Amino acid sequence: MDICPLNFDVESSFENNITLKENPYAWNKVANVIYIDAPAGAGFAYATTYEASRSSDSILASNAYDFLRKWLMEHPRFLNNPLYISGISYMGIILPNVALHVYNGNERGNQPHMNIKGVISVSPLTDKFGDFNSRFEFAHRLSLISDDIYESTKVACVGSYISVYNDLDNKPCSNNLEWVDECTSKINLENILEPLCAATDPACREATFGLVVTWANNKDVQNALNVREGTIEKWEWQNSTIHYDLGKNDTIIYSYDVFSTIPIHKELLAKKCQYLIICGDHDMVFPHVGTEKWIRNLNLPVVNRWEPWFINDQIAGYQMRYARSEYSLTYASIKGAGHGIALYKPEEALTMVDRWLDSHAYLSDS
Repeated sequence: MDICPLNFDVESSFENNITLKENPYAWNKVANVIYIDAPAGAGFAYATTYEASRSSDSILASNAYDFLRKWLMEHPRFLNNPLYISGISYMGIILPNVALHVYNGNERGNQPHMNIKGVISVSPLTDKFGDFNSRFEFAHRLSLISDDIYESTKVACVGSYISVYNDLDNKPCSNNLEWVDECTSKINLENILEPLCAATDPACREATFGLVVTWANNKDVQNALNVREGTIEKWEWQNSTIHYDLGKNDTIIYSYDVFSTIPIHKELLAKKCQYLIICGDHDMVFPHVGTEKWIRNLNLPVVNRWEPWFINDQIAGYQMRYARSEYSLTYASIKGAGHGIALYKPEEALTMVDRWLDSHAYLSDS
């Protein structure tokens, strides 16, 4: 919601009297944006049959591709616009697959031909072992665990710092991981600089999470949004039958059938694809250190080395650019940002996206 045209006015909102205000850093200021609730059961998306309500990582990617084809056939005036697939967090498991569907569909001659240019991925989950495992390295870098804890755990756990994937008989490792958990369990993983507080607390930056639930369940709001009456019982911030947690098994309606999208990223290296990955450097949900590691493992040549980028002569973050043939990947961090980069650093998030899109504008003519 922090990239949308409107934001909640936290200071002026109370109980059922919720007000909105213009978001000066909405991403639609620099691009046409289609916001999609997916799969069925997320947001206002729904299914009319049990079978249609069942989905998975791979099915969701395929359905997203079908949606884009149908939407562009119904709105042909946008066919020549450059197309970027974008999303945040768990969508890092979905986005590369959607992009690959589009590229492969174009090569097969599927209609309509989409003018895909690339992907914008924010705080992405890419590998369900590597990204969660990197929390340990991140915690040490940010001084959440001491050198003694770090070295002892490295020796005991031999590179695997996720309890659900470890040998329960390895007591030294289990004991060390309990030690690590003791030091990090009361940390706000979304942004380690922020207090761990209830979303209903107006002093909490995440207070908008509570506001959106009240707002989205207002019947007048639903009518204004043309939500079909009776399709959902209650709008929820998070659907537990879909939402993924570390080590979670498949549910009755969703299968987490993609463990890692690194193989898909490697397939995209052969495409004319421009990839932007943005991470907050204080995000412990999927830390930047894990993202940087798998990017390095793609073995792409470095075009622009690690360097700061600026807003108003102040360092806003750091960036690197890799490229091979017609593929390029830009990795950017945002200083002080957490998992939802637009929540913590809205100006920096918009500026990075705007500059990156502008730098690739020539591709729309190719």
